[in-house]
This record gives sequence, C-alpha cells and structure tokens, in this order.
Amino acid sequence: MSQRLHIRTITDPAFAENCYVLWLDGASQAWIVDPGFPPTPQEVESLLDQAGLTAAAIVLTHCHVDHIAGVDPLRAALPGVPLIAPRAEADMLESPMGNLSAALGASISTAPAEQWLAPGDRLTMAGEDWRVLDVSGHSPGGLAFYSALHEVVISGDALFAGSVGRTDFPGSSSTRLLRNIREHLLTLPDETTVLSGHGPPTTIGRERKSNPFVQPGATW
Repeated sequence: MSQRLHIRTITDPAFAENCYVLWLDGASQAWIVDPGFPPTPQEVESLLDQAGLTAAAIVLTHCHVDHIAGVDPLRAALPGVPLIAPRAEADMLESPMGNLSAALGASISTAPAEQWLAPGDRLTMAGEDWRVLDVSGHSPGGLAFYSALHEVVISGDALFAGSVGRTDFPGSSSTRLLRNIREHLLTLPDETTVLSGHGPPTTIGRERKSNPFVQPGATW
C-alpha cells in the first residue's frame, strides 16, 4: 500500500502561478515544482520549516519567467538543492528574452540545471516513480509529470480547468499543444487529478468532456 502523497499549493499574487510542494508521509524531503515570484520562495521556506522537511530538488515543467522566478532565491536559501528542468528549454534559463522576463522589463536568469529531462524519462519524485510527458506547444519543451500510483498529473501551462495554455509566445505552437494534450493528457484515466500552472485543480475526465479547446474538431 502506497504512502499518502501530500501536495501543497502556493500561488503568487502577481501572476496567479501555482507552485507545488510534494512529500510523502514519513518522508524527510520534499519536491518543489515551479517556484514563482515572491512571496512564493519565502512561503516555500516557511512550509519546509514548519513541516520539518528539506528540499530534494526544484523541478520545472517549463522555463517561462513566472515559473522560474523563485529558483535563484531558493537556491540561495537552500544551498545544494539541485534544479531539474526540460532539456529542450536549457537556453531559456539563462536568457531573459527566451524566458520572457525581458518583456516585463526585468532581467531574470538562472544557472544551468543539475539534471535535464526529456519526454519518456522517469523521474523519482516524492519517493515515487513519475512519467515525464511531452506537453510542448505553450513553450518549446514543456513537460508534465504523471503519477499513476497517486492518480495525479502536474500539467504546467498545457491544460487548465476549462482552458489551455497561450500559444502566442516565441516557440509556441497551437497545433503541437493540442496534439500533445490529446495524445498525452486526455489519454490518462478520467479520475486523474490535473494540477495546472494557473487556476484550480480539475480532472482529466472533466476536461475531456467539457473543455471547449480540446473537443473533437476544435482548432485555435
């Protein structure tokens, strides 16, 4: 019988971006997924301290600024914590133009990841095996992380409750995003909980039935 998976959501007020902190019952380490703008890093630190946890790694679904803004503050506060990121977006970590921070009048960048991921990889996260799925299209190399054991997928900015990710950014493709959603997310079991980069959780079954952007014949 599997241990209970705890998932805590921390949402930054500027972009309403969801950072997820995951850990198992009895575990001493937690995984931090997509840490955004302040106060997200400070809230992550507080959560780890209160729960008596250390950070196993920071994991990124993709490398747009609202999902990486908290990486450097957490690297400074948690020395030695490794960063795990999509290999196809390696250049975006160090490029304000690529990660879109330059468009906000900022200049956010971070050092290369310690580990790179690609579709088809397996990631041991929160002590369990997660599949790495291709959900690129919103960003050039976006990834989702799926746990069949815990019936949950962290979808980044690919699939939202009632919507999908924007495709008007450099490197975006509506055709690729729709194909990847249909082939890699909507093929998951109906009861799978979807934890998105923005907005509330949903389920694969709900989105398959009611999300107007993914219905048969939909194009955008």
